[in-house]
Amino acid sequence: MGVFVFLPLVLPLSAWPVARLAENRLHPRTATRLLTVVAVVMAVCSTLCLALLMVVGTAQLPGNPLPDGWSDPEVRAAVPHDEVAGRAAIPALAVVAAACARTLWRHRRVTRRARRALAGVPGPTVAVLPDSTPYAYALPGGRGRIVASTALLDGLAPAERRALFAHERAHLTARHHRHLLAAHLAARANPFLRPLRTAVVYTAERWADEEAARAVGDRRTVARAIGKAALLSPRTPAPTLAALAAPGPVPRRVAALLAPAPAARTWPSAFTAVGLAAWGAAAGALASAMSSANSAVTLVLILRAATPL
Repeated sequence: MGVFVFLPLVLPLSAWPVARLAENRLHPRTATRLLTVVAVVMAVCSTLCLALLMVVGTAQLPGNPLPDGWSDPEVRAAVPHDEVAGRAAIPALAVVAAACARTLWRHRRVTRRARRALAGVPGPTVAVLPDSTPYAYALPGGRGRIVASTALLDGLAPAERRALFAHERAHLTARHHRHLLAAHLAARANPFLRPLRTAVVYTAERWADEEAARAVGDRRTVARAIGKAALLSPRTPAPTLAALAAPGPVPRRVAALLAPAPAARTWPSAFTAVGLAAWGAAAGALASAMSSANSAVTLVLILRAATPL
């Protein structure tokens, strides 16, 4: 394995350029899918890297339940600085597991709490709540449900209300909560992936903006609805699913809606800046996956050889 076992931990740095360029140069749908896949692949590979290092480090600790052959010099020689790297990987992997578990638990808890609260509210797909706090969000599950307060709807014109509902409906149709949850988990697994999480939050909102503009037929109406909703809503998100999917930089979203619609190109040309960044991120994800697979297979073969029959 050698030093290649450490590559998945730092290769997420290769995706930073595409995280910024994809927000402005790619269609939001393409950017969201690309960044989510890259983030998930790199997060899985970096977690596998920590697991491999933990196996080597744990095998050397006294009193471990692993076979004695796993602590042989041949096994330790597979990882540079095996003692330091192996022992450091143990608490690092524990932190990653705890952070991801907490994110999943919070997501499930908030979702269940919101569904129980809306159980008696009429309306199969849209729930309008008589609340003095302005908010609106898409609640996934089944066909999904759009939740909005009367305080927010009263501040919007009829056309802007249609734009708001079209925006939230786009979130449900495209299942943006899955992209957002995957990006959040990836950032928990490797802090170097936080720029990709931020970019996915923004591009998912932009994707819903574009779908709302297409459904309403007026980009300026959607821009006004977004701007008014941002002014009416509280600065600090409530502890709901809306807090998990923050609305992103509203001025940038409004500016993008006032500009012409982005081209629906599925993959950028390699002869452009965003194309080079996208191909670089894809190459980094591929190298991370290959490095992790090679390290895993090599370590399994070494451990099998070192384990007595």
